[in-house]
Amino acid sequence: MRIAIVGRKADTGNYVKYVQSMGATPAVTLNTGEASCCDALLLPGGGDITPAFFGEKNHGSRNIDTELDILQLQALDLAIHRGLPVLGICKGLQIINVGLGGTILQDMNCQNVKRHGYDHGDKYHAATIAGSCWLSSLYGKEMTVNSAHHQAIKELGSGLTAIQHCPEDGCIEAVSHRTLPIIGLQWHPERINEAITGVNGRKVLAYFLSLVSVSGEALK
Repeated sequence: MRIAIVGRKADTGNYVKYVQSMGATPAVTLNTGEASCCDALLLPGGGDITPAFFGEKNHGSRNIDTELDILQLQALDLAIHRGLPVLGICKGLQIINVGLGGTILQDMNCQNVKRHGYDHGDKYHAATIAGSCWLSSLYGKEMTVNSAHHQAIKELGSGLTAIQHCPEDGCIEAVSHRTLPIIGLQWHPERINEAITGVNGRKVLAYFLSLVSVSGEALK
């Protein structure tokens, strides 16, 4: 089972190890054709998305890599066209949202950034999960997640449902597509500290790989 990770090799080491931890084969690539020939797509974390891609001027976005944004959005389109499962993590969640017509809150206010922003390591905070969804089947109704972001989903993209929120500020922490095998997390399952949170991030990957198996059967 080959999982495409569309990103730069220097920035995707944690995601490679994450995919390998469940016996799948990671394929780090910037070639969208190669990505679409894999069994699934993982969109990793990174900098901020070019604001023009969601119809705005820059109001606090930083660490922008427009070339990478274009390649990730193209890879998402190809995956949707082929019916491939997609997992977005942090920036990857936001790429999914923008690719489906949603928008991004470019800079969370100071109080919220203190809760979610990266400062010499991940921040940890509570998150609540919607009643009946794939995430609640893994972790129940409440959990602690790790954060490293100053942006968040503002308006949801077409077909997406928010299934997890931060109860203190309403930040969307996870989404699921209503009809397609697309899921996304604002937090980082590939590096979450289980000793601190009690959360095993590999459960997310196991669920994602189950979507790959179902999708593979459907494509035969």
